[in-house]
Amino acid sequence: MNINENRYDKMRYNRCGNSGIKLPAISLGLWQNFGGYDTFENAKKLIFTAFNLGITHFDLANNYGPPPGSAELTFGKIIKDHLFNYRDEMLISSKAGYDMWSGPYGEWGSRKHLISSIDQSLKRLNLDYVDIFYSHRFDPNTPLEETMGALDQIVRSGKALYAGISNYKPEQTIRALKILNDLGTPCLIHQPRYSMYDRWIEDGLTDLLAKENVGAIVFSPLSQGLLTDKYLKEIPINSRAGKKHGFLQKNQVTQEFINKSKKLNEIAITRNQSLAQMAISWVLRNPIITSALIGASSINQIQENVKALNNLAFSKDELNKIEKILTS
Repeated sequence: MNINENRYDKMRYNRCGNSGIKLPAISLGLWQNFGGYDTFENAKKLIFTAFNLGITHFDLANNYGPPPGSAELTFGKIIKDHLFNYRDEMLISSKAGYDMWSGPYGEWGSRKHLISSIDQSLKRLNLDYVDIFYSHRFDPNTPLEETMGALDQIVRSGKALYAGISNYKPEQTIRALKILNDLGTPCLIHQPRYSMYDRWIEDGLTDLLAKENVGAIVFSPLSQGLLTDKYLKEIPINSRAGKKHGFLQKNQVTQEFINKSKKLNEIAITRNQSLAQMAISWVLRNPIITSALIGASSINQIQENVKALNNLAFSKDELNKIEKILTS
């Protein structure tokens, strides 16, 4: 596969917090569709398509697949065999904290779990380091000083360039940021879930990140596909809700969501956008959001989602109409 020499011309890059790092406004997540149950050739096409469109950030975690670990194996093979010479043009992230292996050390936020996880991830990825390593979730049973201390150790050891946190609530984030700052390894980025249908970060977290100059990359901006035209009529067999191992279950595709999506789609049409494109533009309307993390199962999805960047502006009337639909 060929590399597009003009790949950086049309992508928008946003500075991540107060750091020297810029992220593409749209990043590619390998949460699903890159695992052992998926086609390797399709995964390779998706990676090349994203990179050729200027998407430099690829987001993974130790348990991504399914099965757990297989997404890192897939991506590691693609990097080694095809994109190794472009490693310095990429930001590659991984995470640890969710259930990964058997026994008492296979999940959560202990130093044992995080250090073991980064070593395992680097082997699967065929890399010497990742650019960002996250604590994937807050651990209520481990001192936060231990979890953040492990991230600090991972960065200082050269196994990651930056530290991040994911799924941390505002009060947990405040404590984590202070500990990391005191250790001299400031938090680069927070990765929460955020979409029109899941707005919890607006209740304090976005203001906190803006105040502390920490970047934000949001996952599931399309609400696992609910904010696309895929579910406006029925559940396709090959969709996330149609798969037995998918994270979106059929019972989550309720008539309430379908009705709201239909109304939102009408607004998107007036903006010359698809519903998915408008949903991505909507999360990026807040300047604290550095990047929207998309998933994809086809080349077309990546190409169409990137086109969201062609229209990021919203009128007050559009935002009011959207708000009325979402809160009705």
